[in-house]
Amino acid sequence: MPNRFTLEHRLPRDHSATSLRTDVLHGLATRPRTLPSKWFYDAHGSELFEQITRLPEYYPTRAEQEILTRRAPEIAALTRASTLIELGSGSSRKTRLLLDALTAAGTLQRYAPLDVSSSALTEAGEALCRDYPGLRVAATVTDFEQDLALGDEPGPRLLAFLGSTIGNLNPAERQSFYGTLRHALSSDDTLLLGADLVKDTGTLVRAYDDSQGVTAAFNKNVLTVLNRELDADFDPAAFDHEAVWNEAEERIEMHLRSRSTQTVKIPAVDLVLGLHAGESLRTEICSKFRRDALTSELATGGFTVRHWWTDSAARFALLLAVPTR
Repeated sequence: MPNRFTLEHRLPRDHSATSLRTDVLHGLATRPRTLPSKWFYDAHGSELFEQITRLPEYYPTRAEQEILTRRAPEIAALTRASTLIELGSGSSRKTRLLLDALTAAGTLQRYAPLDVSSSALTEAGEALCRDYPGLRVAATVTDFEQDLALGDEPGPRLLAFLGSTIGNLNPAERQSFYGTLRHALSSDDTLLLGADLVKDTGTLVRAYDDSQGVTAAFNKNVLTVLNRELDADFDPAAFDHEAVWNEAEERIEMHLRSRSTQTVKIPAVDLVLGLHAGESLRTEICSKFRRDALTSELATGGFTVRHWWTDSAARFALLLAVPTR
């Protein structure tokens, strides 16, 4: 197994601490106050998100898995991929459907997951090496938004970006991301993109504001991260979780709304926040997509959509796109 699993570290040792300080100063020092959603995911936040994916209200994980279960053999036949690259791979749970199909097709040589979490990559990579005896796993610890580390993987390559994580980027960030991907991929490579679709507001809001309060705990966990890492004095109980549908932008926004006028100190970045009653911190955007608009957006970014699949209820889409020649 050691010969088949490698782990490359491309992040400086202080990357997380430096990025967090930069994001807090950039996002909280001015109004409207915002934080990137990646700071939800410490160990406890990751556990909470796993719980969220099993909630009855949270359909995206089940919908995407339904599509992969039905379409993975077709994806394998269409791409004939020798390498499967996955961005933000985490536990690589859904990826096994693709690995199974590509293995059955006889083309797969290597799985190359990219993630910021060394522990998640190691745990998943070692498990995959045990379960897939002929597979090489070449994992990379990196922030793919800043450093898309694609090396000399055997081609053709299938790059998977699942979970509608693309929706956490605003339109300008998405165009920049597509440009980076287009530059990194060859003409025989393929992009597999998961995208959550626009639907009725009630279904969308419930997916981010569940009846058991798990998403609320997940949202407030970012305050615990700031308290621990930056010596802040946020009181999570002094904020209400809120999920709202932004009709103009066609996205769900998660907020933490201050229940009263309060002052919060963040000593590690020498910042004092004076929050009004009702003022919010926006902690996540989750854009939802329409087929024509997303196809056009990808075309602008240098990709041609060749296949578009949805689950049986047309809630979620998987699309296969190729670099435009």
